[in-house]
Amino acid sequence: MSAFLGLVPQYPSPTLEPPPPYGSTSSQLRPLRHRRPASSLPSTYTPYPPDAPCLPNRTMVQGFEWYCPPDFQHWRRLTKIIPTLAQLGITQIWIPPACKASWKTGNGYDIYDLYDLGEFEQKGSRKTKWGGKEELQQLVAVGAQYGVSVLFDAVLNHKAAADFKEPVLARRVDPKDRRVVLDKKPSEIEAWTGYDFPGRQETYSPLRWSARHYKGIDYDDLRKANAIWKFEGKEWSEDVDEENGNYDYLMFADIDHQHSEVKRDLFHWTWWLKSELPQLGGLRLDAIKHYSYSFVRELLGHIDRHVSPGPPGSPETWFIVGEYWREDSEFLARYIEFMHHRLSLFDVQLVSNFFRISLASEHLQSSAPGITYGSPDTDLRLLFDDTLCVWKPHNTISFVVNHDTQKGQSLETPIAPFFMLLAYSLILLRANAGIPCVFWSDLYGSFGVTSTSTPSSEDAASPQDTPLPNPQHWKPPMCGGQVLPKLMLARRLWAYGTQHDYFDYPHCVGFTRTGHYSQSGGAGVACVMANWWEHASKRMYVSVEHAGEVWTDLLKFAPGEVVIDEEGWGVFPVAARSVAVWVSREAEGREGVDAFELDTDVYGFNKRQQEQAYESQRGPAVEEEPEDWMVAARGAAAEYLAMTGSD
Repeated sequence: MSAFLGLVPQYPSPTLEPPPPYGSTSSQLRPLRHRRPASSLPSTYTPYPPDAPCLPNRTMVQGFEWYCPPDFQHWRRLTKIIPTLAQLGITQIWIPPACKASWKTGNGYDIYDLYDLGEFEQKGSRKTKWGGKEELQQLVAVGAQYGVSVLFDAVLNHKAAADFKEPVLARRVDPKDRRVVLDKKPSEIEAWTGYDFPGRQETYSPLRWSARHYKGIDYDDLRKANAIWKFEGKEWSEDVDEENGNYDYLMFADIDHQHSEVKRDLFHWTWWLKSELPQLGGLRLDAIKHYSYSFVRELLGHIDRHVSPGPPGSPETWFIVGEYWREDSEFLARYIEFMHHRLSLFDVQLVSNFFRISLASEHLQSSAPGITYGSPDTDLRLLFDDTLCVWKPHNTISFVVNHDTQKGQSLETPIAPFFMLLAYSLILLRANAGIPCVFWSDLYGSFGVTSTSTPSSEDAASPQDTPLPNPQHWKPPMCGGQVLPKLMLARRLWAYGTQHDYFDYPHCVGFTRTGHYSQSGGAGVACVMANWWEHASKRMYVSVEHAGEVWTDLLKFAPGEVVIDEEGWGVFPVAARSVAVWVSREAEGREGVDAFELDTDVYGFNKRQQEQAYESQRGPAVEEEPEDWMVAARGAAAEYLAMTGSD
């Protein structure tokens, strides 16, 4: 049993300190299940001293969706919209895996070569699906110029699309319990584990991967059979998630992180990545539940010592966020502690709560069994029950949707449409919900589950050879893309100061931020939301500093005005199954927010429509016969060039 069972984290989590020395023993992280209810949050929360300046809020955006078109143009798109994202308050952008995938249209989670950022002719193209190395470098540089740090999605768990197969002795294991070996004796299989990287050769790294660098694979080419094969002489890491008995193996060729050559190469890769992208802001570590916790801690120590040394939280220090998909926030909190609070994790439980409560709320006032007024499945007071931001608010990334939870993906977690803005209001405007991450599709729309043709060319100068995104498959963002940006701007400008919670009724909750003198003149914000089929209101305190101010709903879902009384209170209405965000109509920056309109046409649909309309007005092009004088002039010019020998 791990010593971590004796660690009971306090709320709020302590200020980050330099991590203790790395290299101690690995943790099994098997805590007894303990849930922390939302009621453990203080009703009044002051995140920083009111007499000291506070830093601007940080906000992350996921700069892609699973179904982005494979047109090699995405880095250029992101670079173009960086100024707008910065205006919206974005401080970090999480980009998709930028390394060469198993094929030119792959999203990068089917990782082939870590050292090919779209530079070498491999797997069908030089560029990755997202673009070329030079375009990536420009994106990172422009992001740094505007204060938007780029987070690189690092896929270090596996490799795919090997260059050749090898004979390997292996045994099958039970896919539902990988600790159970099904074969008494090993047999020889043909495994796709050989990587020569013919396009790159030994540029940047001399390591050519082979079967000795892996623990297992899911396909035997000799028998043309799928199974989970564990290589003879290899063992799964013990310090991984215990789902399926032992969840070391996930997919493709499973990397052995304890192999000395592997560890040396991966550590070197982080240093190389910094040298190629000097202004890179950090990493998003993919699928960390599937490989050794002790390796992750060693990797973080290596990064802090040799890649981006500096005090925690400084701009020079890489920001690290890990993807650990588990609805057990105590477990994730202890994982963060094992990593010396050096990384953040996504709040999986919060998304699960959004999913459960939002979908159950769809059945309120219906005949669905158990779905009644005040039932636990529809109780807004329970939204933050056992969430990671209750356990570790300083090491949490909160989100509503990401590429894994959107429709058609393995972790699909649908949120009721009416509830989307409620969820975003909670993660964007609250003081103790970690760093919020806004999803690409909620800002710029989605192509959904559609078939996309493989481009025949990656040449950006030849659009006729590179198929453009098909607007027939595109689904616009929620509310036309014009409401979520206002929530983001509200976070950037006014979501500061002491927070007062009013989570006192099951179907109508609210909170206020009193504002801080160092941000936007001290303007505050009041948020109230309901999931019942009737309008409601809530009396909330916004501080005496705002007495006499007239507040209106920024989102324009709730009409009317609220006058703050002399004691700092107001009664804030909300429409049925809606959210209202109340801000003083004289708040600093309010006029600009009211007038702001996001250009969601990142794929150029409007421009193409204008060009097509212009061409239709001109009519079809007609090849005209040249006049006689033109023919004579061309002939004279040709004769002159022939005499002089000019090109």
